[in-house]
Amino acid sequence: MFKKKNRARLSDAELIMLAKEKHVHFGVLYERYFDKIFRFIFKRIGGDEASSGDLAQQTFMKAMASLDKYEDRGLPFCSWLYRIAQNEVNMFFRSNKKEFTVEIEDKQVLHILEEANLGSYMTMEDQEKLMAQLNDLPQENLDLIELRFFQELSFKEIADIYSITEANAKMRIYRILEKMNKNWKENQ
Repeated sequence: MFKKKNRARLSDAELIMLAKEKHVHFGVLYERYFDKIFRFIFKRIGGDEASSGDLAQQTFMKAMASLDKYEDRGLPFCSWLYRIAQNEVNMFFRSNKKEFTVEIEDKQVLHILEEANLGSYMTMEDQEKLMAQLNDLPQENLDLIELRFFQELSFKEIADIYSITEANAKMRIYRILEKMNKNWKENQ
């Protein structure tokens, strides 16, 4: 029997194997990833703390209930959790018919600027234009931008969330960035 202190040192794969036998071991995975999943949901639904907590709980409940179906495909366990969380967020918006906003930090803006070849400096007016351009993106495109630049997920993790290839995830994101670049230049 593993003591709680020793379980925290185990790898995700080891914990998953133990949790498939006894759900009590899932608690370590919950503690390990709850904050990440909560923050992901919190940003996605516009900072509603109570709803974010509820959706994070639902994510982990569904993950625990479906753990027997989980297969290690060489991706981090948290990619699977992000996919479940994304589905929970989508269901939340469908049922509540709400829109949401994304909170953006300066370093994230700089990363988008760099990747979309928009320059390395922006005035406040330019930043407002960029925010407007992001807000005008179709929901799926905005989701991809958020996962890549705000959640800082790898292309492989994004691919796993959307059940697409890594190359396809990369292609989709760079097409979005190319379109943003084109729109940016047209509106200058």
